[in-house]
Amino acid sequence: MEITQQPEAEERTGVPTFAVEAGVAALVLLMGVVIAVASWKLGAGWMSDGPGAGYFPFYIGMILCVSGAGTLYQALFGKKRNTEIFVDGEQIRRVLVVLIPAGVFVGAIQLLGMYVASAIYIAGFMIFLGKFSRVKSVLLALTMSAIFFAMFEVWFKVPLHKGLLDPLAFLGY
Repeated sequence: MEITQQPEAEERTGVPTFAVEAGVAALVLLMGVVIAVASWKLGAGWMSDGPGAGYFPFYIGMILCVSGAGTLYQALFGKKRNTEIFVDGEQIRRVLVVLIPAGVFVGAIQLLGMYVASAIYIAGFMIFLGKFSRVKSVLLALTMSAIFFAMFEVWFKVPLHKGLLDPLAFLGY
């Protein structure tokens, strides 16, 4: 009788939870400092007619600073520091597959405008992530952009950003 060894489970590697907590806490602390400094410049004191323009935002900034600093300290030096893996390589890849195109979409809005950038974004997601046919994806993306164009520009008379290149200028809007 031969004894077979069970394969050991792969150890999950990635970013530990305490590092993510520390990063977010540092961002909250930084945001609190920015808010407090900007509010101080506006006038965070008590004026002759009541609180200055920066009075309440200054104290909100201070609350953010205290909570951010406390969480940062706890994440880095606390006794119950969470060393479990927050996200591994495969999980971060899945997030980036959506996050990077979304960032490109936001930049494309500045150049191409909302309608053209949206059509490209929708078609791209359908083709590359949804595995739909190119023809069906492009037709649906163009249809959706046309519907939104009609809804905002024609019916509601609310113009959306046309972009620096203004590729739809020939429409007269």
